[in-house]
Amino acid sequence: MKIGIVGLPNVGKSTLFKALTKVAVDISNYPFCTIEPNIGIVKVPDLRLEKLAKISQSKKIIPAIVEFVDIAGIVKGASVGEGLGNKFLANIREVDAIAQVVRVFENENITHVHNKIDPENDIEIINSELILADLETVQKVKTRLEKDSRGNKKGAAEQLAILEKIKNNLEAGKLANETALDMHDENTEIIVRELSLLTMKPFLYVFNACPVKSDEVGAKLFNGVYYKIPENLLKKDDFIILDIKIEEELIEMSPTEAEELGIKSNIDSLILKAYEILGLITFLTTGTDETRAWTIRKGSTAPIAGLAIHTDFKDKFIRAEVINWEKLLEAGSWSKARDLGLLRTEGKEYIVQDGDVIEFKI
Repeated sequence: MKIGIVGLPNVGKSTLFKALTKVAVDISNYPFCTIEPNIGIVKVPDLRLEKLAKISQSKKIIPAIVEFVDIAGIVKGASVGEGLGNKFLANIREVDAIAQVVRVFENENITHVHNKIDPENDIEIINSELILADLETVQKVKTRLEKDSRGNKKGAAEQLAILEKIKNNLEAGKLANETALDMHDENTEIIVRELSLLTMKPFLYVFNACPVKSDEVGAKLFNGVYYKIPENLLKKDDFIILDIKIEEELIEMSPTEAEELGIKSNIDSLILKAYEILGLITFLTTGTDETRAWTIRKGSTAPIAGLAIHTDFKDKFIRAEVINWEKLLEAGSWSKARDLGLLRTEGKEYIVQDGDVIEFKI
C-alpha cells in the first residue's frame, strides 16, 4: 500500500520522507528540487512481534510494511499544468492515500512559495487543485455515461446519478471522499473505481510545526508539547503534528543522546496513523522459523486473510485456529494454549481481528 506525501514546495515533504525511510534524498531550499518521486519502504512499528518471537524462539521477525512516496510540490495552477502539475498529479493517482504536509512553523531562512505562513490557505490551494483535476475527470466520464444512459445501457442511469452527487460536492469545494455514498452498492463501486479520483483517497494532514511556549497565542498541547496550530485546522478528522526537522536530526542521534536532550520521536505515530487511514489491520503468525505481521483489509474473512500468505489458504481453506496475541502470551506457547482450550476454531465466515494469531488448516 502506498502513501503519497504531498504539499506545496518547501514545506518539509522530502525531509519527512528522509525521517521515515532513513534514506538520504535531495533537500534544498528551492521549489521542485524533487522531480521524480522518491519511494521508500517503511516498517510498521509493532511491539507485539518481539514478545511473540520470544515465546516462540523465532529465528527472525518480519514486520508489516507500508510504502511512502515523496511527490514533488504542487503549486496553484497544477490542475492545468503549472509547475509540471500534470506529471505530479499523475504520481498522486498511483498512491492509495495522501499525507498532506502543511507548514505551520516560521523560519525566515526557509522560503515559502507564497512568502507568508498561512496553513489554512496552503491546504485550500492543494485541495482546490486536486478538486479541479477531479472535476475534469468527472466531466469526461459524465459525457460517456449520458450517452450510455440515452442508449438504456444497464446501470448507466444509476451510475450517472451517483456521479452527479460527487460532482455537486466537488463544485461546492468539498473532497470527493466527503460525499455520502453507499459503497456496498454495485453501481457505486463501479463508478468510484472507474473515476479513480484524487480526492476520493483517504487524507492525512501532517502539520509541520515547532514547539512553542505554553503562553503563546494559539498554543495547543499535544503529546505533552505545546504547538501553535490554528484551531480550525485541528477540527480535521485525521491529522498529526510533527517537528519534521527534529525527526530528521534524530536519525543521526543515538537513543542515549536523544534521551539526554529530552527529545522523543513521534514518527511512529504517523506510520500507524497512515496504516489506519488505509483501513488496514494486522494478523500474526508465529513459530520457530519466524514471527510475522501480515497486512489485510479491515473486515476480511479468514480465507481472504489467508490469501496474504498463499493462495492455497484461500482456495483450500478448511478452518483456522485463532487466538488473541495477549492470550497467547499469557499461555506461554501455542501447545499450552491448546491444552488450556484457548485456541478457537473458526470457519470461512470468521472476520479476522487486529492482533489475531492464526494457524490456517488446508
